[in-house]
Amino acid sequence: MQEIASEPGAVSRRWRGVALVAGAAAVWSIAGILTRLTATDVWTTLFWRSVFAAAFLFCYIAFKEQGDWRAVIRRFGWPSLGIAVTFAAAMISFITALYETTVANVLFIQATAPFFAALGAWLLMRERVLVRTLMAISLALLGVGIMVSDSAQSGRLLGDLLSVMVAVGLAATIVAARHYPDLPMTDALCAACLITALVTAPLASPTQVSLNDLVLFAIFGICQMGLGLVMFSAGVQLIPAAEAGLASVLETVLAPIWVWLAVGEVPGPLALIGGGVVMIAVLGHLVAERIDELRNRMARV
Repeated sequence: MQEIASEPGAVSRRWRGVALVAGAAAVWSIAGILTRLTATDVWTTLFWRSVFAAAFLFCYIAFKEQGDWRAVIRRFGWPSLGIAVTFAAAMISFITALYETTVANVLFIQATAPFFAALGAWLLMRERVLVRTLMAISLALLGVGIMVSDSAQSGRLLGDLLSVMVAVGLAATIVAARHYPDLPMTDALCAACLITALVTAPLASPTQVSLNDLVLFAIFGICQMGLGLVMFSAGVQLIPAAEAGLASVLETVLAPIWVWLAVGEVPGPLALIGGGVVMIAVLGHLVAERIDELRNRMARV
């Protein structure tokens, strides 16, 4: 009877987790359209986005820790700094890539990050890589290759290469988080925003922005990045990894749609084919993981 009584709570927890992760993905998906709507250079965009995101995460940490910054400083060690640096590099590559290629290309290539993470975990932590994961990695790399060949013909190769760096940087962050599971990610991500702001400040023109762009940057930093990270970190604690991965794919689907509706940006045919191949690899792998989780759960009953 106790198990039956607890089921509604478990279902509610699961759907709350899915809603939070899907909400984070939907919020993240507006990065491309915000980049297209602002009239500033990449460094100014990076600077203001990072400043607003750092301010939001700073307030969130202060609220969560009830102003006890000594605890935050004590737990911020070399692992946190390493995550902050790799995530800062991924952020800089991401925004720069959005300036150099289509939003669809950036998001489709970024979706390969879990596969790079699987390879990194195998190299550094000797985690076993399943055959289906290797097949998905091969298929995803084929899709990326098709997209890169299209960009080489259309002069957008730099953006695609930067997108690969985004995927690798996110993968490094994932591996570090797996190696240090008790590490508060919000602290490291706030530090990553501060690092990005400091690095880009000398190259930016922060005072030469319109009020309209400043409002867009506030949305970019506070909502798209800060709120998205908080929602995602809360959601992944409530649902299995495979479900979180499936829900977060919403970002890759929505982002190209927003820029198509807003500014008419349409990727080339080969980019769409390559992106489709990547999404088949990602979704196929996530669905297979979810099926395995359900089988294992039923076997334990």
